[in-house]
Amino acid sequence: MVKISSLLRRKNSGFTLVELLIVITILGLLMSLVAPKMFSKVSSTQRSTAVAQMQNLETSLDTYRLDVGSYPANLQELRSSTKRGWDGPYLPKDVPLDPWGNPYQYESPGEGGLPYSLRSLGKDGQVGGTDDNEDIIHQ
Repeated sequence: MVKISSLLRRKNSGFTLVELLIVITILGLLMSLVAPKMFSKVSSTQRSTAVAQMQNLETSLDTYRLDVGSYPANLQELRSSTKRGWDGPYLPKDVPLDPWGNPYQYESPGEGGLPYSLRSLGKDGQVGGTDDNEDIIHQ
């Protein structure tokens, strides 16, 4: 009887240091395999979010033009304006920042004879760039 109770006590005493090190090593190996794939998804998700936000801004800009007769001089006019025919606000909240925390670049008239230009400067907030820093231009 004494032997059984000593076995039960040992069994319930917890994990050994070696067992904990093995578990930590296995978790570290799993994270080294999974983490790069997850972080690459963050980048593509930010770009997708910027495109979706710019599509929403496009809808608001077009609705503004239908009501007022021209595109706004700046994106803040989608929230408030004193122009004749204005029937906004055309955005439910303030003008959003891009996923990297930078303001969207808006010009009216736009480049190449377009009525307006709308772009995100990407992660670096600078014109041009590649990969995550590449500009996203909505036309």
